[in-house]
Amino acid sequence: MRADTGGRSRARSLITFIGVSVLSGALAAGLAVPFAGFAGRGSEQVAETVQNLPRELDVDPVAVRSRILAADGTLIATLYEQNRIPVPLAAMSPIMLKAIVAIEDSRFYDHGALDLKGTLRAMIRNQTEGEVQQGGSSITQQYVKLSLVEKAKSAAARRRATEVSYQRKLTELRYAIAVESELSKDEILERYLNLVNFGDGAYGVQAASQHYFRTTADKLTLPQAALLAGLVKNPTGYDPTNDLARAKARRDLVLRRMLELGVISLHQAKQALKAPVINLSRVEPVPNGCANSRYPFYCDYVVSKLLENPALGATIRDRDHYLKTGGLTIRTTIDPRIQAAAQASIEAHSKPTDTAIAAITMVQPGTGVVKAMVQSKPYGNGRNHTNYNYNVEKSYAGGYGGFQNGSTMKAFTIAAALQKGIPMDYRINSPQQINLSGKKFTTCTGFTRDPDYTPQNSTHSGDLTMVEAARFSTNTYFLQLSQRVGLCPIAGVAARLGMYNAQTGGPLDQVVSMTLGVGYVTPLMLSNAYATFAARGKYCKPLVVATVRDKSGKYIDTPQIECKQAIPRQVADGVNRVLSEVMMPGGTGGRLRFGTRDMAGKTGTIQQNLAVWFCGYTPNLAAAAVVADANLPYTNLMYRHTLDGRDIADPTGSGTAGPLWQTAMQGALRGMPVKRFVSPPSRLVRGPDSAAKPGENKPKPNENRPG
Repeated sequence: MRADTGGRSRARSLITFIGVSVLSGALAAGLAVPFAGFAGRGSEQVAETVQNLPRELDVDPVAVRSRILAADGTLIATLYEQNRIPVPLAAMSPIMLKAIVAIEDSRFYDHGALDLKGTLRAMIRNQTEGEVQQGGSSITQQYVKLSLVEKAKSAAARRRATEVSYQRKLTELRYAIAVESELSKDEILERYLNLVNFGDGAYGVQAASQHYFRTTADKLTLPQAALLAGLVKNPTGYDPTNDLARAKARRDLVLRRMLELGVISLHQAKQALKAPVINLSRVEPVPNGCANSRYPFYCDYVVSKLLENPALGATIRDRDHYLKTGGLTIRTTIDPRIQAAAQASIEAHSKPTDTAIAAITMVQPGTGVVKAMVQSKPYGNGRNHTNYNYNVEKSYAGGYGGFQNGSTMKAFTIAAALQKGIPMDYRINSPQQINLSGKKFTTCTGFTRDPDYTPQNSTHSGDLTMVEAARFSTNTYFLQLSQRVGLCPIAGVAARLGMYNAQTGGPLDQVVSMTLGVGYVTPLMLSNAYATFAARGKYCKPLVVATVRDKSGKYIDTPQIECKQAIPRQVADGVNRVLSEVMMPGGTGGRLRFGTRDMAGKTGTIQQNLAVWFCGYTPNLAAAAVVADANLPYTNLMYRHTLDGRDIADPTGSGTAGPLWQTAMQGALRGMPVKRFVSPPSRLVRGPDSAAKPGENKPKPNENRPG
């Protein structure tokens, strides 16, 4: 008796809900509730769930793919969770609208939130087959379901949004009533066609049109529209790239339904039925992510920089999600023409099969704009491929962590010396080998020493000026100069120009051999630091993202060009003068000079030939090229290493890395205006005793001895 009372109570609850629906006008608008399946257990829960639902559907913005563009607007990469490009209804072919309505909800414009006839047919089928089947849903209900699935953030929420139950049907129904009261039929259809899955990774009619037919939604033909309309019922099963015969059968069903409804003529139907379903060779893949980018290493670095931007979300996870769903347009700084010049240089002087790696980064002085970033190993996991970006620091996605930069570090010693008032003609007796064992070098916190250090020169020795020592890259000169200047000023200049340990993120080590480049740095870091000299001491943070716009076209805050005067202009002018001599005949970079432009640069070879560098610049552009062993443990480039398919017999900064720099710069500078360096003040060129006879302005005897 109690059970029977409970059953009547559940029935009354359902009848009450149906009555409310009728009184609200919902049933009069074509709404019916399939109550036949609610007599059993759980009916009270269903009624309670429906009564507690909000009356408005809170719809999250649809996931829209983002695009990463080069500086000239060409596409570099797309990022998405769902490949979608929303368009207004006016940008959709009228025949597409007719096709989708014909096959999915032919009375869409005549009924309310639910099609009574369709629902009753589905209910009868469900009861006959003994289980709940999907079917009979109006386009509005389908839109609600898709929206709830999109909104679901957890696996449990997604299960609730897709479960096969009357409870879910009633949930969708309540929301559908709200949607129909708030939006016009055309607005619902527009949202639906932008949301629905058309198979093979294409969401929304615009992305599907581009993917399957390389056209736009407004130019779809009848057979194309019929194919797309047929896909929404089963995007995987009817996907023409999976099963062409099944896709054709479904397309033809849509065409016959359109003919049955009088939407198309018999002639149109016959012609469409004869048309090929799809040209599989013309299906346009939409690559997703940086791995499929034109410039994958650069793209990875761009994404890493974007993930640092709090304007894109509170957490890295939020930013990553927004990048893939927000429909952002990200314009980067990469210049395809300059990138092509750098890539051509890599291809001319190296091969992917080489055991050594080569990398080049190019930066615009005065802005920090990164114009190019290339390397010799292609992106990927296969043989002779790599996921490491040898141009950037270890803290970024795929960043390798740099290489010791050798004598390119001497530029910072020159800057620190000039800033301290030591002129370019300052002489130091620089023997072929010098004993610095136990000698003190001052640091920012005290001093350091090396108990057993007897460095030597690989080039010219003798009584040299700063200019001469730079031209020949004389180690014993710069070690003594760094001792007199102090390691702290050198470290300070380097830090202000963006130099730090690329592996740890900490400052460069202040050790006795600091001026010979024992710290780990990257081509990006070094080229940008040298760009500071070209910009007369104005340091700019490296910039790879120029602008970010949301899907409405509104700009999102993103770091812009950020510069500061890191060293005095006259000091930078002096460095330019000294390093210009390196590019003159007889200098270590003399063979790399081309044209009549002002150029400056510095070679770098580290101990045991583990890496060789050339970093050089004009007032227009700075570039750093490195050739190195990127395997652990590192080995000497002279032994069992190849570059451009040949053994590296004598690795040097000028002879090995230099040609990479030269070819890249020649191509990149083509068409750029010729600019000149500014001459430094005479006090930096010549010391107070410069009028004395040769040799008389050299340091006092005790100054020749370190310590």
